[in-house]
Amino acid sequence: MYALKPIPATALASALIKAERYRLLNQGAIAESICDDVLAHDGTHQPALVMKILAITDQFQEDGIGHHATRALELVGRLSSGYARAYYEGIIHERRGRAHLTQRRGPGAGVLAHGSFESALACFARAIDAGLADEAEAEAVLRWNACVRTLERHPELRAHRPEPEAVIESE
Repeated sequence: MYALKPIPATALASALIKAERYRLLNQGAIAESICDDVLAHDGTHQPALVMKILAITDQFQEDGIGHHATRALELVGRLSSGYARAYYEGIIHERRGRAHLTQRRGPGAGVLAHGSFESALACFARAIDAGLADEAEAEAVLRWNACVRTLERHPELRAHRPEPEAVIESE
C-alpha cells in the first residue's frame, strides 16, 4: 500500500485554485482529493469544505447519487455558519434533483427528483430566513428561483402521493 504525502502548508491556497480548475474540467474526484489534502492540514478550512461538497456533487452524474449525497450532507455540519449549512445543503438537494432529472432511470426517478427539489427549496428558504449578507441572501434566492422554474418546466415531476387505503366492508 502506498502512503499519502502531505502538501506544504504554504500550498493550501494554490491547491484550492487547482481543485476549482479540476471541477471546471469535470474531474470531481480529483478536486475532492485535493480538498482532502487541504483538510489534512486544517479540518475546519471552510473554503476547502465548500469545494469538497461541490466536488462530491459533481460526481452525481458519473458515479451515482445516493452514496455521494450522503457523504456531501455529512460535510455540511462542519460548515461554520447557519447560512452556509442551509445554503450548501440546498445545493446538494438541488444537484441531486437535477441528476435524477437527467438520468431518469427507473419508475421513481420523477418522484425522487421532485422530492429533492422540494428539499432544496426548504433549505434555500432557511438560508433566506437567516437574513445574513444581502449578497449571500441573493444567492439563495437565485437558487430558489432556479428550482421553482425547473419544477414549472417539468410538470411530469410530481410528489409521491400515497395510495389510498383499501376500504374493507364488513357484513
